[in-house]
Amino acid sequence: MKRREFITLLGGAAAGWPLTARAQQPERMRRIAVLMGLADGEDGQMRVSALRRGLLELGWAEGRNVQFDIRLAGGDVRRMESNAVEVASSAPDVVVATNHAIIKALWQANSSVPIVFVLVANVVESGLVESQARPGRNITGFTNFEPAIAGKWLEVLKEAAPQIRRAVAVFSAETSLYGLSVPYIEAAGALLGVRLTAAPVRNAADIEQTIDALAREPDSGLIVMPGPLASVNRGLVLRLTSQHRLPAIYPYRTYSEAGGLISYGIDVRDLFRRSGSYVDRVLRGENAGDLPIQAPTKYELVLNLKTAKALGLEVPPTLLARADEVIE
Repeated sequence: MKRREFITLLGGAAAGWPLTARAQQPERMRRIAVLMGLADGEDGQMRVSALRRGLLELGWAEGRNVQFDIRLAGGDVRRMESNAVEVASSAPDVVVATNHAIIKALWQANSSVPIVFVLVANVVESGLVESQARPGRNITGFTNFEPAIAGKWLEVLKEAAPQIRRAVAVFSAETSLYGLSVPYIEAAGALLGVRLTAAPVRNAADIEQTIDALAREPDSGLIVMPGPLASVNRGLVLRLTSQHRLPAIYPYRTYSEAGGLISYGIDVRDLFRRSGSYVDRVLRGENAGDLPIQAPTKYELVLNLKTAKALGLEVPPTLLARADEVIE
């Protein structure tokens, strides 16, 4: 080989080296923190799995280009807030959060960390964001329930158990924005002839005391509002309503699947999968505060016919026909 040809060949090979080296370098690792108020049980695992699936569909694979910091608080508000402060100090690329207490603590600790919330209601009314179309504050996400759906819960419960004359709505005193839903439940109660009582609870003992007291009143029913405290104590709530033969309606299908009478609410798994699309957009450089708030697109009515029979309820055919699923 002539000297000139050798130098040309060597130069061409050298030009290709940086490209080869770049191709062999691993992808930049992004950090996603997931903060929820739930315990590390079936619900928490299901939600995280759905988020992972949504991200994988968009090219984000755990261990390849993303890593997760998952923290579940078991319904403890103080732990939710302390988890949020710790995560904020580590400045992850994006945080997925599931209630007001977590979001407020995050934003106060580090307002530059992008937040994608899931299953959070009344975000404009509570002041978390500026508007649905342009939330601002580096916060966006997917809402769960509008306040008006609270009236629908009472309507469905009354349809399933027509004898009800009194209802108690149980909710977390520390994390729920129950007050925004009151007018809707009261309006439905006035039309249906049902007297409504609000029952704020702070722990399992409060839940047990509230349900035991309600069961002593004839023709009563229970509305379980969404929130981590109720989810963490789902087994207790279902045991007490069964023990007292108390008609109740719940916000998520997991309650009905576990023996609850009836549930009406969003498809939680679908919402967490969809949230991956916003995490993806933030990781690719978009500002979370510029992404419009997304509302649920799938609601489901689930009826446990076995529980209805145990309560001595004859479920109207119209309600059975509307159910997305009937558990027998």
